[in-house]
Amino acid sequence: MILTVKNIIFTVLVPGTVAVYVPYQIIRRQHDSMALSWEPSELLSGMIIFAGSLIYFRCLWDFAVTGRGTPAPIDAPKYLVVKGLYRYVRNPMYIGVLLTIMGWASLYRSYAVLLYVILLWLLFNGFVMIIEEPILRRQFGRSYEEYCKRVRRWIPGGPYRG
Repeated sequence: MILTVKNIIFTVLVPGTVAVYVPYQIIRRQHDSMALSWEPSELLSGMIIFAGSLIYFRCLWDFAVTGRGTPAPIDAPKYLVVKGLYRYVRNPMYIGVLLTIMGWASLYRSYAVLLYVILLWLLFNGFVMIIEEPILRRQFGRSYEEYCKRVRRWIPGGPYRG
């Protein structure tokens, strides 16, 4: 129960801010109205937002159930998560967040949100390479090294069978 509450709080505060609140504020400043006409392109954009959200929540589930932790670095999973979407790519949670933001950029045809998602990916990539991966190497050792050899950081590939 406590793990669920921690995951909900983290989700609202971090991805909620990054993938919903910030894009909303950028779009709100660009548009007089946020009303939609639900054209096919808008429906497609909505599906991209939905897909990104599903990816995030699937990863959150795997962190909680398999890893017994949260996405928060201060309460990270206790076990290496190599199930679910993590079998195909090392950073699916970040990809889900970025995809959600790309959906907002597409939905409102916002170059500012597109620039935001590009800058955010650069920040995520730097964080992963400089902070996350070294911590995971120290925490999980050889099993993480093997995982990294077989699963790419950002581009999905064949399933990991480790």
